[in-house]
Amino acid sequence: MRAHDELTMIDLFAGAGGLSEGLREAGFRGLYANEIEHRYSQTYAINHPNTIMDQRDIRRIDAKSVRKQLGLQRGEIDLIAGGPPCQGFSINAPNRSNDDERNHLFREFLRFVDEFSPRAVLIENVPGLVSFEGGLTLQAILTTLEKHGFQSDVRILYAPHYGVPQTRWRTIIIGLRKVIKMNNVFPDPVYNAPIRVNFTSRFEGRNIVALPGKVELPQFISVKDAIDDLPVLRNGEAGTEIKEYRTQPQNDFQRAMRAGSKGVVNHEAARLAMINLERLTYIPPGGNWTDIPAHLLPKGMQRARRSDHTKRYGRVHPDGLASTILTKCDPHWGAYFHYNQDRAFTVREAARIQTFPDTFHFLGSRVEQYEQVGNAVPPLLAAAIGRSLSGALGHETNELTRVL
Repeated sequence: MRAHDELTMIDLFAGAGGLSEGLREAGFRGLYANEIEHRYSQTYAINHPNTIMDQRDIRRIDAKSVRKQLGLQRGEIDLIAGGPPCQGFSINAPNRSNDDERNHLFREFLRFVDEFSPRAVLIENVPGLVSFEGGLTLQAILTTLEKHGFQSDVRILYAPHYGVPQTRWRTIIIGLRKVIKMNNVFPDPVYNAPIRVNFTSRFEGRNIVALPGKVELPQFISVKDAIDDLPVLRNGEAGTEIKEYRTQPQNDFQRAMRAGSKGVVNHEAARLAMINLERLTYIPPGGNWTDIPAHLLPKGMQRARRSDHTKRYGRVHPDGLASTILTKCDPHWGAYFHYNQDRAFTVREAARIQTFPDTFHFLGSRVEQYEQVGNAVPPLLAAAIGRSLSGALGHETNELTRVL
């Protein structure tokens, strides 16, 4: 049985642990997590050693056995969180979407919800969920949560509003037991940041993008704010496994990321081909493929309009936001060239931009590490959601070292 002064949670479809990391910073104690991908689950386990990590296929796990293993009664856990695939879900199954494996995976999430009967549920997904099938999928999710005993709502959150230095959006669904008020369950933005909405932002006739409610907010955390204290590397340089920081912390963000760290890990420069190094000589900070002479561009891009692919072969501006960190920092797909070093972002730099603390270690090959970072929920975004949830559940959160 849990102590009365803590919040408890389980994380399903947990990935490498970005959502759990942020919720932990907001005061939630992870009891159990499930992730089928072997390398992701290994990374999760070493960074959350006090959480039971279950790598089995969730479809083959008996939720009641897990609950009994944790020593919990139904209704005793505070939160079930996760990123279950939602796009195949329909309340009309077994009709059209019954053959969609993703449908069944979301039902597995609901199966755990029914067995544990948590006080709250948290579901994260891509912004495209809102427009998928004209909004019917999202409506089906909210309707189904209602039938399972939850009042629920949805927002699209912009990560830079919460201290994350990249242009990343996430759809967040929160459900609370009907005896709990939904007031202020979504976090208010704490930073100003430039916004370009290129997806459906309206649902049931209302705008669901969370916008700043105050005019005078501090400016967003920039790329330079986030990574400028990390060691300088040449193209292809690996160096020692643990490296010394280049400088003392230059700001609160760096100070928070470095809390408890003994050095820089996962910081090795992938080797760029000579053609990319030549292209780089033409790209200024904030520039992109349009700065490269046409004869040096890939054949397909030589025919592209200058308005196309505006982030490709981009060198980030130090005072701006990074492109969304994807599962590989491949300059062909975005602005992943360092602003003043002739190379692409390292795994650690990508992790900083995702707001993973430096004590968070990623396992596996460099390719696997990039994938784990890119697929994660930014911990600072998760922490902001967690603090709002904590308040809704009647808990006061302490000021944490990484609340910026």
